[in-house]
Amino acid sequence: MIDMGSYLEFCKTELQAYLQGLLHTDGLATRLYEAMNYSLMADGKRLRPALLMATAQTFGVELQRVLPAAAALEMIHCYSLIHDDLPCMDDDSLRRGQPTNHVVFGEAIALLAGDGLLTEAFALLARPIPEVPAERQLRMIQILASRAGADGMVGGQAVDVERTGGQGTLTDVQFIHLHKTARLIQAAVEIGSLFPDLDEKAQEALSTYGEALGLAFQMVDDVLDVVGSTSELGKTAGKDEAEGKLTYPRFIGIEETRRLAEETIARGQEALHRCGIHSPYLAELQSLVLVRSH
Repeated sequence: MIDMGSYLEFCKTELQAYLQGLLHTDGLATRLYEAMNYSLMADGKRLRPALLMATAQTFGVELQRVLPAAAALEMIHCYSLIHDDLPCMDDDSLRRGQPTNHVVFGEAIALLAGDGLLTEAFALLARPIPEVPAERQLRMIQILASRAGADGMVGGQAVDVERTGGQGTLTDVQFIHLHKTARLIQAAVEIGSLFPDLDEKAQEALSTYGEALGLAFQMVDDVLDVVGSTSELGKTAGKDEAEGKLTYPRFIGIEETRRLAEETIARGQEALHRCGIHSPYLAELQSLVLVRSH
C-alpha cells in the first residue's frame, strides 16, 4: 500500500523545483513575472500535476519525463485561480492561505499574470518531449486546450457566473461541476496516459476515471465550503451560500452529496477494473479525494 501523503509531498517537491526555474526575466516586465510566480509558487495541493504523474508512473514512466507536462497543467490551473478571484468574478481576497493576486499586484497585473501563465503553459507543452511521438504530443496539447477552453473549464466558469445569485437547476449544477472543475482533472489523467503506449480501450477507461474523480472532487469541495473553516481551506469558507452559488448541497443536502461522491468514485473504479488496470496510485488518490479536509 502506498503512503499517498508522502507520495504527494514527493511529487510536490519535484514539481516545485522544476517550476522555480521556469519564469524569470531581466527585462522591463519584471512585475508581471513576479505576479505570475506569486500564484504559481504558492503552497497548493498540486493535485492535478500529481495525478498526471501518478497516471504515467502506473505504467512505468519515469517522473522526470512528465514534469514539463505536469508543470504546464499546473500553470493552467493557477491562471484560472487568479482570474476566478478577480472582483468581476468571485471577488475573493484569500487563496492558498495568502492574499489573492489582484490584492497584491492590482487587477490589471493580475489579469495579465493569468494571461501569461495560460500562454506559457502551451509554450512549455509544445517543447519536444523525449520518447513521445509528435502525434501523441500534439494530442496532449489538444486535450489541454479542449479541457481548459470554452468547451471545458472556461465554459463551466461562464455558466457559473451567469447562474450565481439567480435561479438554477440540478442539471445546471452538473454542467458547471463537470466543465469548471472535472474537465481539467480529467485532462491530467488523459495527458498522463499518453506517455506510455496504451491502446484506445485503456485510454478511455482512464478518461472515465479522471472525469469521475474530478466530479467527486468538486462535490466534496461543495461540502467543505459548508462545513470547513477558512483556515483549513486556505480560502474564504461559506462563500458559495453567501453568493448564491449553485452547488450540490443546496439541492440535495450534505449527506446525499457525500453519498453521490462515493458513487461517482465507484464508477471510476469500475472503469479501471473492467479494463484490467490495477494502480495503487490511482486507487489511493480516489480515497484521498473523498476524505480530504481542504
